[in-house]
Amino acid sequence: MTPLRLSLLALVVLSACGSDNPDLMNFAASRTGPDEFLVAPARPLETPPDPKALPAPILGAQNRADPTPFEDAVVALGGSASALKRGGIPASDGGLVRYAGRYGTDPTIRKTLADEDLKFRRDNDGRLLERWFNVNVYYDAYSSMSLDQQAEIARFRRMGVETPSAPPAELKPR
Repeated sequence: MTPLRLSLLALVVLSACGSDNPDLMNFAASRTGPDEFLVAPARPLETPPDPKALPAPILGAQNRADPTPFEDAVVALGGSASALKRGGIPASDGGLVRYAGRYGTDPTIRKTLADEDLKFRRDNDGRLLERWFNVNVYYDAYSSMSLDQQAEIARFRRMGVETPSAPPAELKPR
């Protein structure tokens, strides 16, 4: 076997080696600097009116100055942060849950969807050169599932539904 054929065979064999979990969004991240998204400013420290009224510190317990992004977002949107700490479904949402489950529910839906998505990603993980050069194939893989905003807004407007504006259609070169 000639060296050229041997090297081509080696390339084909190496290209078959891949991940069992294909990643359609190939983001190249340089690990040379800090990750700005990991830095979250904490709340300002406050001196309590009576320091003797503070509870004793407990190892692993939450600090009053620790950031609580989920609770902060709920409060900013007009909700109650204590609602996040309750377990189960609040009574006020019972009707919504019953209506959403009127045709039955599948307790294993998360596993089913994860398995189906893994199979889809394996079937659509790009062509050979796209995998070799780490090309992002996410948008091509899921393009059949994307919604045409302009067609949908036109359809709703024809039906008389009041719609907010949509992003302008992409301008095509003349």
